[in-house]
Amino acid sequence: MNKTSKLLIVLLSTVTALNAQAVDEAQLKKIYDAALTQGKAYDWLNYLSNQIGGRLSGSIQAQRAVDYTKMQMDSLNLDRVWLQPVMVPKWVRGTAEFAYFELTPGVTTNVPICALGGSVATPSKGIKANVIEVQGIEELAGLGKESIEGKIVFFNRPMDATVINTFSAYSGCVDQRYSGAAEAAKYGALGVIVRSMNLRLDDYPHTGSMGYGDLPVNERIPAAAISTNAAELLSASLKLNSDIKFYFKQNCRQFDDVESYNVIGEIKGSEHPEEIIVIGGHLDSWDLGDGSHDDGAGCVQSMEVLHLLKKTGYKPKRTIRAVLFMNEENGLRGGNEYAQKANAKNEKHIFALESDSGGFSPRGFSFDCSQRDLNQVKSWAKLFEPYYIHLFVEGYAGADINPLKSEGMVLAGLRPDSQRYFDHHHAENDTFEHINKRELELGAAAMTSLVYLFDKYGIPGE
Repeated sequence: MNKTSKLLIVLLSTVTALNAQAVDEAQLKKIYDAALTQGKAYDWLNYLSNQIGGRLSGSIQAQRAVDYTKMQMDSLNLDRVWLQPVMVPKWVRGTAEFAYFELTPGVTTNVPICALGGSVATPSKGIKANVIEVQGIEELAGLGKESIEGKIVFFNRPMDATVINTFSAYSGCVDQRYSGAAEAAKYGALGVIVRSMNLRLDDYPHTGSMGYGDLPVNERIPAAAISTNAAELLSASLKLNSDIKFYFKQNCRQFDDVESYNVIGEIKGSEHPEEIIVIGGHLDSWDLGDGSHDDGAGCVQSMEVLHLLKKTGYKPKRTIRAVLFMNEENGLRGGNEYAQKANAKNEKHIFALESDSGGFSPRGFSFDCSQRDLNQVKSWAKLFEPYYIHLFVEGYAGADINPLKSEGMVLAGLRPDSQRYFDHHHAENDTFEHINKRELELGAAAMTSLVYLFDKYGIPGE
């Protein structure tokens, strides 16, 4: 091949690449314009939050959310919409919890408190005992049974304020919430109270899942979270008077599993229908607020991806499937069931994207994939620059899509600005009034744009 021919090939390749970039820029612009002017996500979330409310697995509200989201996906004229049955746990909070600590007999201070999800109840008259404060599970062994037996263990390790990635700060202390009761029970504790997983000082107790491992039912002790302000006050008071007594009462109960559903809608691929791209969030939430950020936002954004692809006239090459998973909060049953059914059918999933970090301004995506695939994603970065999406990093994708993970597949998680997320996470103030319409829509547009690019170009080597 002579030099002229080589030069022509280079020029043609350059022109082709520039034309492809122009087409992609135009499609992303159409997606963002449609999301910001014709989107449905905010109205869908308004209904989920304000007409249905908190959607704890196994509850009537969770079933109403299944019915509503299926109806809305039916209205999008997708190629297929269906319900995937899954058995889920049914835990009920019961009447409102109550707590106080007693400085001296008759002198009490009420404390904002909530039972942790999965906890057993206190005795009908509640529990009242001395308190022993610890910074983590590892301190229990050093204290020993003689120091813990007959007391209430107070886990007071805060989220690390110096960690900019708030999800990392959360991971650094959430073990005391999940496993604290099981560990404290081994040393004869009567119950545990846990500082809420929240960087802000406020009066909202934050619930969340906890487990007892293989501890026999008759040895399980009640577990509850107190607000960060209450934790600060209790800790300061204990330093002045170590003989403080703490009282709390809760009436929660675990029932037998019940049937619920993942809600699924899809657009069939025009060229490679056997290759599946999944976007999703979890439809269940805790019961204290209405689950707007965790994870109503992720659900409506996932539905919006399908809506925006149709609205912009884009016909996917591959099958695009939105999955609203049930029971992420206290069991991950929906994510596991979806993956098991997909594997049983030998379905070929090439890309999965999850939104479960709130409806705040999108900053980018984290990817669980090979370096080769990550390099491809980074080659698209300039397309996202006009929309202030700059984060394309290796990292965790999401709990519900993680069971799908297989060799050669790309998993991704939408990464919004996380600094306010844990102000609301699992608390009474996770409500619709804290959703910004434009931020929610920008997140849906970013997800749709990434789905478009994976659909158009696939993954290297597939």
